[in-house]
Amino acid sequence: MWLGYLFFGPSLLILLPAIALGVYAQWKVRSTYAKYSRVPSSHGVTAEGAAHRILESEAIVDVRIDSTQRKLGDHYDPKRRALRLSAPASTAIAAIGVAAHEAGHAIQHARGFAPLALRTAIVPVASFGSQLAFPLFFVGLIFQYQPLVTAGICLFSAAVFFTLVTLPVEFDASRRAVAALRTTAIVNEEEVGAIKEVLFAAALTYVAAAAMAALQLLMLLTVSRRR
Repeated sequence: MWLGYLFFGPSLLILLPAIALGVYAQWKVRSTYAKYSRVPSSHGVTAEGAAHRILESEAIVDVRIDSTQRKLGDHYDPKRRALRLSAPASTAIAAIGVAAHEAGHAIQHARGFAPLALRTAIVPVASFGSQLAFPLFFVGLIFQYQPLVTAGICLFSAAVFFTLVTLPVEFDASRRAVAALRTTAIVNEEEVGAIKEVLFAAALTYVAAAAMAALQLLMLLTVSRRR
């Protein structure tokens, strides 16, 4: 942290709003998930069962459902066409909502949703950029070599773009999840409202990540111009 302050100084203050939003988003998602993890579905459908029914309702038969040991590590893997749930046997509202959201990603994949395809395509570039951006930027500042500074900014821009593309992907998956839950009658309308709370809280974490990335890029640009 002291090294960052040495180079960025007061520019670090740019990140404070994103840091505050990130802390709030993490608290919100954990507290909301914990709240509705204690509320069972009135119909007694498990998270895995809900995902199966949603996929079947969309005539998607080539996606397998696996489990993951990582808490809140639920995700859809488009390369392996696998939907991984952290609580597949749970009948809790929270688990069903998360499973429906991941099924929403599978539906996006099956329907050729462009933002999902774009996000999947730029994962390697974004990962590479996020790992090398700051080291290149620091070295460029130390040796006052502008091409390295510029390279660091360009690489980090790819990571920022990834976080921005993620937003429509996640919001659309939640929209599809809610619509599918209503169509299949897996939960009642009151439970749909609770699931919306869970999905909104989860969406905040992506908004916070995008805000942090964008403000970090602004900080890099500010420091680059000042020096």
